[in-house]
Amino acid sequence: MPEIYIENVNGIELLVLEVNRGSLLPYYLNDKGRDQGTYIRLGATNREASVEYIQELERQRLNLCFDEQINFTVPIKSLDLTPLLERFEKFGKPLDSDKMLNLKLTQHENGQTYATHGLLILLGYYEHVETKCSRFKGNTMAVFLDKKEYTGDLFTQLEQTELFIKNHLHLKAEILGLQRTETYELPIPAIREALVNAVLHRNYSNFGRDIKVGIYDDILNVVSPGGLPNGLTQADLTQGRSEIRNRVLARVFKALGYIEQWGSGIQRIEFYCAEAGLSPPRLSERGDFVDWEFPRSPLEADNDSAGNEKGSEKSTEKSSEKILALIQQEPAISARAIAEALGLSARAIEKQLSNLKLKGLITRIGSAKSGHWQALSDFLSQPRLPIQKNA
Repeated sequence: MPEIYIENVNGIELLVLEVNRGSLLPYYLNDKGRDQGTYIRLGATNREASVEYIQELERQRLNLCFDEQINFTVPIKSLDLTPLLERFEKFGKPLDSDKMLNLKLTQHENGQTYATHGLLILLGYYEHVETKCSRFKGNTMAVFLDKKEYTGDLFTQLEQTELFIKNHLHLKAEILGLQRTETYELPIPAIREALVNAVLHRNYSNFGRDIKVGIYDDILNVVSPGGLPNGLTQADLTQGRSEIRNRVLARVFKALGYIEQWGSGIQRIEFYCAEAGLSPPRLSERGDFVDWEFPRSPLEADNDSAGNEKGSEKSTEKSSEKILALIQQEPAISARAIAEALGLSARAIEKQLSNLKLKGLITRIGSAKSGHWQALSDFLSQPRLPIQKNA
């Protein structure tokens, strides 16, 4: 039953009928039927709900999650579980078949073991499990300065996205005592929380959308598809209320320490920003998307466009130093292991290894499979060599 009461607004008495959200979703116009008669409110307009959205409403009614459901079309033996196994192993939590069942990464059906959507999402199996990052010139999307599209497992996507953001943020330097310390213009822990939030709460049942990160002169923008789950409002979120849209992903991320407790992410983001003396980011629901906006200082952002190429070269040079350091520590290290350690793509590492070989800084001893690297000089003590662009 609706709540009926009188409220005085600017001296005018209004009769208010407050109708709570029902549990028998989806609601639709009988004369049009479920498929054509279900509508959703987007901004100031009513739009006919898509088939995918109707299915999401039905899952909400049955208390089901898309990522817990089985995908019967993908043989589990065809999947490379290495990224997931390695993450659990590093955390001291071996991932065996029983653990995978417990986390609902797999499920039994008619005597067979199948992968759930959650497992396939974590591995980045689906094409739409992607993060697109862009650095734009000025405050509009008219001109790109840099653009990357990250695929693969979700953990690697998060690391690569964080590195992309760091490469396009400014460092603040200050002298504390006798030491010079550098901090990013925006608190990285807050950005990390927003990225994890975007990954965990997006709607993966819609196969036509992905996460987008845009860096402008005035803001850092993180956009996640799917809107707020299960009728949550922005006020609910700020009060710590949480609804888990993707339970499999949430269990895995919690087991690996990416999240601490449900519903605390927004409070932590606000805390990190307040600790850095910054105003909190703006969280909004725009249509069927959730949008984070971290304001940047215009004075700090002005030099980014002009210095983009120079910053890119410095970033590449720093990566080369790190690659050489890893080779000196472990000559048999693979390009894939280097890429994982630095949070870069395997292709980018292969290019930098080729560049280092051309400069005579490293050489390969033996075959590509069973050989090892040899550093021909101590790079850190040598004069800096010019780095080829786009290396």
